[in-house]
Amino acid sequence: MTFQPSAPVPRNVTRRPAIRRLVLTSAVVTVFGIAALLLGAIVYDVIGLAAAGLALVSASIAIGIVVPTFLWVDRLEAEPARLLWFAFLWGALISTLGALVLNELGVAFFAGLHEDPLVLGAVVLAPLTEELAKGLGVLLIFWRARREFNGVTDGIVYAGLVAAGFAFVENILYLGQAYVELGTPGLVGLFIMRCLVSPFAHPMFTVCIGLALGLVAHRRRLSSAWVVVVGFAAAVFLHALWNYSAVVAADAYLVIFAIVQVPLFVAFLLLLRWTRRRESRILRDTLTGYGINGWFTPAEVAMLADPGERRRARSWARGAGGRRAQQAMTAFQDESGELAMVRKHLNNEPGGRPDPEWLHREQRLLQTITAHRRVFVPGV
Repeated sequence: MTFQPSAPVPRNVTRRPAIRRLVLTSAVVTVFGIAALLLGAIVYDVIGLAAAGLALVSASIAIGIVVPTFLWVDRLEAEPARLLWFAFLWGALISTLGALVLNELGVAFFAGLHEDPLVLGAVVLAPLTEELAKGLGVLLIFWRARREFNGVTDGIVYAGLVAAGFAFVENILYLGQAYVELGTPGLVGLFIMRCLVSPFAHPMFTVCIGLALGLVAHRRRLSSAWVVVVGFAAAVFLHALWNYSAVVAADAYLVIFAIVQVPLFVAFLLLLRWTRRRESRILRDTLTGYGINGWFTPAEVAMLADPGERRRARSWARGAGGRRAQQAMTAFQDESGELAMVRKHLNNEPGGRPDPEWLHREQRLLQTITAHRRVFVPGV
């Protein structure tokens, strides 16, 4: 694994890439804006302005618990902010609006059946439509952001943020309805159950889809589609089980919560911990290979694989060289994590023939990492 610095890439003088990005960004902003207006109108019509305001503040507390957790998981090889925002907004706007429409259509379609519409909607329709709407957002990132969706950790983070956005808007609707129907006691009671006791409910379901996509991220073949189907089925099943315990078996809710939901949550936390440790191990093993070829020192590899050491390294750089050195250290850490994922992808290329684009990305990362090091360690 020996590399030679490549010549600087000539600047693209055409305007087409910039125009393409502008058009794509404008389209995404427009779609999200229209969805936000429609959802705002629905929320106002259903619960009114005052209830919506109280519900918004209450639902934000759950977001303050869930989103930082997934950002913590993502620290070693951070994803681009634009994709994290896209994931959250997709869940909050597109998934929520799509699920509302699909649920209404589904209830209307099955109206002739002699079944309780509440049970049918909560246990059958909602898990299918909501996980489909959320899963499409994760799948879109998997499809369009191929170079940023590098494995299991990325899948979990993107899926978790999509689900967090969805739960945020759903909580606003449910908390607002509880306030309108039952007043402050209803709002407080539902807030405790949804925002404090089970803020990770939706992420636990949708993470199954992200985990499945992460497992096939390095072998994107049609033959791997069954893994994604299994992940989607697991998300729907867990969602249906959760809704069943809350709607159908309400009298035994606490028993089911203790026997089923608590172990699921513990397993979810263990999955997040395993993901962090796995990514740390991949980072250490891969960068050690680069270190053998002179790109990193053993101390740098140890620092990059440990979140605490990374934090201390940024503080050291700030003290030694000011803000510029700290920014260079941050970029050094971020790009080193990206380099490890690029190498992992190259090692998993089918047929043993590396993709030239990935090789070029690797070379560029090695050059910029070296340049960042010269800022916080002058003279190297």
